[in-house]
Amino acid sequence: MKRRKRQTTLDDYLRASRRGNREAEQELLGPGFHSRHSIHASKKTYTRKQKHRSTEVS
Repeated sequence: MKRRKRQTTLDDYLRASRRGNREAEQELLGPGFHSRHSIHASKKTYTRKQKHRSTEVS
């Protein structure tokens, strides 16, 4: 009995492409979630973090 060769559909191509991109990103950045875009915070935005405070005390 002859078996038919399965043709690669567009869905198969997209699925393989997404999987490859996801694996490449995990190799580059490590496992877990990494956001692609970050919001640019203004310099004037108030923050309590020690690294953003000035060293002078008035």
